[in-house]
Amino acid sequence: MAIDDQTLRKRLRFRSWHRGTREMDLILGRFADRHLAAMDRRQLEGYALLLEESDPDIYAWLTGQGDCPARIDPDLRRRLAASFAEPIGKDANE
Repeated sequence: MAIDDQTLRKRLRFRSWHRGTREMDLILGRFADRHLAAMDRRQLEGYALLLEESDPDIYAWLTGQGDCPARIDPDLRRRLAASFAEPIGKDANE
């Protein structure tokens, strides 16, 4: 049974904030809060694919210590990296 986009966004936000490591909770949770609402279905599915990866692997990509697999959308990788580089106190609405 397929789920609607809004339900998928809620699931992805939850998965982003409950990763298992606090560092990735903050990185992916902040990204989800800022970007999920504007994502279309294809982008949401791409983000869901990214969330299947391990925390150490994602962190390695973001810090330049590892290569991101080709199956992860390059635009999503760039957006996540840009979000990771923003100061923590920066609000998306500023």
